[in-house]
Amino acid sequence: MKAPVPEMVGQERRGSLRLQTLVRLRWLAVAGQAATALTVAYGLDFPMPLFPVLALILALALGNLVLSLHFPATQRVSPRIAFSLIGFDLLQLTALLYLTGGLANPFAPLICVPVIISFAALPLHYAFALLAFAVSGVSALALSPFPLPWHEGIILEIEPILKFGIWIAIISMLGFAAFYAQRITLEAQQISDALAATELVLQREQHLSQLDGLAAAAAHELGTPLATISVVAKEMARALSDDPDHGEDVQLLVSQSQRCREILGRLTSLSNEDEAHMRRLPLTSLIEEVAAPHRPFIAEMEIRVSGETSGEPVGTRNPGIIYGLGNIVENAVEHARRKVAIDALYSETQVTITVTDDGEGYTPDILPRIGDPFVSDRPKDPANSRAGGLGLGLFIAKTLLERSGAHLTFENAGGARITVSWPRWRMETEAADQS
Repeated sequence: MKAPVPEMVGQERRGSLRLQTLVRLRWLAVAGQAATALTVAYGLDFPMPLFPVLALILALALGNLVLSLHFPATQRVSPRIAFSLIGFDLLQLTALLYLTGGLANPFAPLICVPVIISFAALPLHYAFALLAFAVSGVSALALSPFPLPWHEGIILEIEPILKFGIWIAIISMLGFAAFYAQRITLEAQQISDALAATELVLQREQHLSQLDGLAAAAAHELGTPLATISVVAKEMARALSDDPDHGEDVQLLVSQSQRCREILGRLTSLSNEDEAHMRRLPLTSLIEEVAAPHRPFIAEMEIRVSGETSGEPVGTRNPGIIYGLGNIVENAVEHARRKVAIDALYSETQVTITVTDDGEGYTPDILPRIGDPFVSDRPKDPANSRAGGLGLGLFIAKTLLERSGAHLTFENAGGARITVSWPRWRMETEAADQS
């Protein structure tokens, strides 16, 4: 089954708004509109069509009250209902501005707020419909015959050229705000999806690392009941050894119970003898473990480990490091022509692993964004590519390695080159905390 495109995933998740969120925003709008209208009418004593204005504010308040009383606070609304509610808010605000000066009203830019909410929360076809409605509303405000509330006897006239400039400014603000809200929301969803995928990968790797401990625990728990079975089987064998019907079956039971005890004994021995070896990895063993699964897929894989000092780094087995380095090596193998080189260098203070392939490298437009979620690192060759994806591989690898204290750099050096470096003390000690 083909994986969904990230933009489509984001579209599917939009529109599931909590009603309480909209209700609270609308109560804030009611309070702000009422306070502004009363201040202008009674505080500044400016003439204005107060009753129609208050009627519009009251309509919004009553609609909000109905929603609050008839639906629970946790109610989620469908995209169509959210579109209707936000559309009503936009119509109500446009009517208020129309009655109070149109584009001359200093609060006219507030018409962008419902559009921003729609592009952040609704599917794009609903959001674009509201944007078109807002553009129509702004155009209608330019034709408003109602003057801006001002001192009695004074009509504040706005020159047509200035009014046109205000119209252009608000339309531009609508377009910019819509694009910005949509991109920010999409990127936030992508980061959330990618981090969730990272957590699942790390959880799987940790689960695999814990299987040896589970095997030892199972051997220990099964030892007592199996010993009981063996004792009972031997007693039955002594009693029924000459029985022509059941003697062979009892001997088979004894032999199989003994075989089970030998298997459990080997599991326990493996755990006791090799636990330290399995949990502690020298740098050379770490690289060999990472590289081994990918050797069959490349003509030549060269591994070089060198040190500026004696004493190779030995760290605790960290599933995040193993998976992250494995993903980088797999990526290099997938894009190489015939050779991948893995170079490791260690000193008293630093451990560095560099993976280089002889492929085409990163394209200039992709290189600055390598490691971001849903960014494919390089164009895949359909004839040689073994797998496809959504561009999460290097993001997950980068995230897991950075959790262990590593710093990653991506560059072109003939082919692609990825350098992973740790402070030596972090690789040797922090790996235990991260795993």
